[in-house]
Amino acid sequence: MEYIVLNNGVKCPVVGIGTFMLAPAEAENSVREALKMGYSLVDTANAYVNERAVGRGMKESGVERGDIFLSTKLWPSEYENENAVDETLERLGVDYVDLLYIHQPAGNWLAGYRQLEKACKEGKARAIGISNFEGKYIAELEKEWEIAPQFIQVEAHPYFAQNELRQTLDKYGIKLMSWYPLGHGDRSLIEEPVFRKLGEKYGKSSAQVILRWHTQMGFVVIPGSRNVDHIRDNLDIMDFTLTDDEMAEIAKLNKGVRYYTRTDEALVGFAAWQPQYEKA
Repeated sequence: MEYIVLNNGVKCPVVGIGTFMLAPAEAENSVREALKMGYSLVDTANAYVNERAVGRGMKESGVERGDIFLSTKLWPSEYENENAVDETLERLGVDYVDLLYIHQPAGNWLAGYRQLEKACKEGKARAIGISNFEGKYIAELEKEWEIAPQFIQVEAHPYFAQNELRQTLDKYGIKLMSWYPLGHGDRSLIEEPVFRKLGEKYGKSSAQVILRWHTQMGFVVIPGSRNVDHIRDNLDIMDFTLTDDEMAEIAKLNKGVRYYTRTDEALVGFAAWQPQYEKA
């Protein structure tokens, strides 16, 4: 496994298992099997309502807690809940997380960020981050933070390489974790000729080439899957390196085009929605 070093000295694996859109039973199985085959980064969230299942999968894997980098996110309706962090830890069955985000710039997001800073000071989070904070939102937060975030989680892929955002991140050493890393099911990205050509050269699939692009961009990538074979393939990207010329060729695909555009109306809805957590 390869690692990046965060701006607070914590090390994070560059590839992990994501659990977005996985039902509890699926998340439990994917996390268990991923950890058994060599993954060490697991990403979840309050909003995925599978944190208990992720915790079960971790325990069932037989991998020691200290060898797992666990990431989760507080949902906006939890930002003003003073027990939100402890309740999240309880659902996961752990006494700390390695990375704790606020999930959206909705509701009283500054209160949510203060919860992260408090959790960091109390040893309940080894690193903190922001998810989906771009443009004006990261500019506003930049004026308010006491502890700069270690991570931002945003949409990123070869069609949308986050060039503008990365200028801000580079000032503070904030690392980027990609969601929709393979284009959210859009075959046009996977079927780009450059990926097929490089896949033939290195004996890899187009998806594996794209994931390797992410890691060589300095991004952490967390593709999710309920298919154990896909999970295994997503990890099998450390035995080749794209050349500078190949990375430059892929850079030409950057269109500045997203797969998901959030609206202000969506942010209002996020703040109002309360996840219905899995029962203990």
